[in-house]
Amino acid sequence: MAKLKITLTKSIIGRKEDQIATVRALGLKKIRDVVEHEDTPQVRGMVNKVSHLVNVEEI
Repeated sequence: MAKLKITLTKSIIGRKEDQIATVRALGLKKIRDVVEHEDTPQVRGMVNKVSHLVNVEEI
C-alpha cells in the first residue's frame, strides 16, 4: 500500500476546533512537522478537511 508524507505548513492558531483536532489526530504539532501514514480513505478524508494547512506527497 502507498504511503503519504504529510507536512504541516500553516499554523492552527485561530482555526476551528474540528480542524485543530484533525491536525492533532494526524500527529502534527508544530509547523514543518512531517508524518507518514498509509494511504487509506480515512487518512485521505482527514487530509482533505485540512488541505489548506498541509502539503501531501505520495511516497
